[in-house]
Amino acid sequence: QVQVEESGGGTVQTGSSLRLSCLASGRAITSDAMGWFRQAPGKEREFVASIRINNGLTDYAWSVKHRFTISKDYNNNTIHLQMNGLKPEDTGVYFCVAGAPTPGSLLADIWGQGTQVTVSS
Repeated sequence: QVQVEESGGGTVQTGSSLRLSCLASGRAITSDAMGWFRQAPGKEREFVASIRINNGLTDYAWSVKHRFTISKDYNNNTIHLQMNGLKPEDTGVYFCVAGAPTPGSLLADIWGQGTQVTVSS
C-alpha cells in the first residue's frame, strides 16, 4: 500500500523554486523521521533532507543546505520540501521516505514512488 505520496515536482529554470509535498498515511504516520532522497539518472540515490517527527530537528545534505527547507504540517501528516535557488544539479527523481533518524540522514523504511524535478540550464 502507498504510505507516502509525493507531489509538486516539475520542470523549472535555474534559480526558480519548487515546493514538494508528501502525504503520509498508515504505518508511515508512526515513523520517527521523514525526509527526502533524490536520484539522478545513472547515479546512486543521495540524501537530501530529513526531519524528526518528535522534535522537528532537521538535517540537510551540504549541497542543498541554505537553499532547501524541510518542514512538517502536523495538522495533516504532510511534509514539505521548499526548494529555492534550484540548480541543474538538483535535477532528479525526489523520493519521500519515512523511517528512523540517524545523524546526517535517515534510515528509510518506506519509500514513495518519486516525483521528477527538472531544472533547466
